Amino acid sequence: MLFDRDHRHGSAAQRRRYAHFEIAYTLADFGAAFSFVIGSVFFFFERLMTAGTWLFLIGSILFAAKPSIRLIREIKLAAMGEDEKLAERFED
Repeated sequence: MLFDRDHRHGSAAQRRRYAHFEIAYTLADFGAAFSFVIGSVFFFFERLMTAGTWLFLIGSILFAAKPSIRLIREIKLAAMGEDEKLAERFED
């Protein structure tokens, strides 16, 4: 499948791109978790509930961004020389 390829052992450019996307993925994950924790605390205070609601929305958007980051990473890496293998995976 598309995500089965381990790009961490490819060329230097592939490894660098892989690392950049992993950092983006981790930042999205951390940002989402942080938003939900702080948003949850804000719900204990009446005057902070609106801010807490916004943090929940931001956290949800960040969680939704994670699969997009992963898909973009795989497409970019495929464009770096793996396009034939990518096409073969979709024929199965």
